[in-house]
Amino acid sequence: MSAVSEDELGDEPPYRWPIPPAEGWTADDLDRIPGLPPHTELIDGSLVFMSAQTRFHSRMMRLLDNALLAQAPAHLDVDREMAVRLDQKNRPEPDIVVFPAEAVTGPNQTWYRPEDIVLAVEVVSADSRERDREVKPRKYAAAGVPHFWRVEQDADQGLPVVYVYELDPATMVYGLTGIFHDRLKVTVPFEIDIDLTAINSGRRSTS
Repeated sequence: MSAVSEDELGDEPPYRWPIPPAEGWTADDLDRIPGLPPHTELIDGSLVFMSAQTRFHSRMMRLLDNALLAQAPAHLDVDREMAVRLDQKNRPEPDIVVFPAEAVTGPNQTWYRPEDIVLAVEVVSADSRERDREVKPRKYAAAGVPHFWRVEQDADQGLPVVYVYELDPATMVYGLTGIFHDRLKVTVPFEIDIDLTAINSGRRSTS
C-alpha cells in the first residue's frame, strides 16, 4: 500500500505541536492550548501525553469508581480522570480522585485543588511507571494529599495489586500501610471493602 500524500489528505493543514515558552507551560495553559490530546498532564512545566489505554487500566478504573461511589459517605464524591492543580507547573490527572462534594464548582470545572483531595489513585501503565511510582506520589505528598493508592498488574495472573499509602504530616512523605491482593479492605479514609478479583467480571463488586 502506498503512502498517502498531504494533497490527498485535503486542505486541512497538518497539526503543529505547541512550542513551549522558555519558562515552561503553566497549569492554566492546559485550558487554553488548542488541540491537545485528551487527558494531557502537566509535570514540572512539561506536557505529558497519555498512551492508548489497556483493558486492565480501563476495567480497574471502572471497578474502583463503582466501589468507591457505592461505599463513600454522603459528603464525599468520586471522579475519574480529573486533574489536580498542585501548583503553577504541575497539573497531573489521577485516574481516580475522592473529594468533598462541596469542592465541585460547576459542570465546566476542569481541576480540583490538592487540599480538596481525600484520596488519589494511579493505575500504572507501561509508559507511566516511573511517574506513578515516584514523581506523582512525591508531588501529591508534598501538596498534602492525605491518601494515595498505586495499582499495578500482577505479572502472573493479571490481577490488580493495590499499594496503599498514608501521609505523614510531620515529614509530608507517604508511608506504605498495606499491599493488597484479591481483596482491598481498609478503614481510612473511610470503610472500604473491594473484591479485586471482580476486575474481569461484568458486575459491580464491593465485597
